[in-house]
Amino acid sequence: MSIDFAGLSAIAAEVVESTLERLPPGLREEAAHLPVSLEPRPSPEMEEDGLEPDILGLFVGESFDTAGETTDPLPGQILLFLENIWAFAERDEDIFREEVAITLLHEIGHYFGWDEEDLYERGLE
Repeated sequence: MSIDFAGLSAIAAEVVESTLERLPPGLREEAAHLPVSLEPRPSPEMEEDGLEPDILGLFVGESFDTAGETTDPLPGQILLFLENIWAFAERDEDIFREEVAITLLHEIGHYFGWDEEDLYERGLE
């Protein structure tokens, strides 16, 4: 199946909304303030900065647990790289939907300050 970026974005936006709605109330309220950007793939500048070209998602900026306490100039934000997720899902829409949700939850975990071990313990690795 072939879906263009606009189609991937529409599917991903639906998954993001439904995934956020399923979060426990306390997490849902905090995560609702976190912008989620749907991008095709990392920019060349991101790759030059060391980001893997096939990365699925990324949390950037100030995390919830350090808000206002750091000099990070960026507010927290999640980037989902849809063409990479689509390739990872081997162009299967059901797997794509699942991977968008998994990647989103993983990056939300980073927003809350959870490290890789915390994410693993919560099943968000």
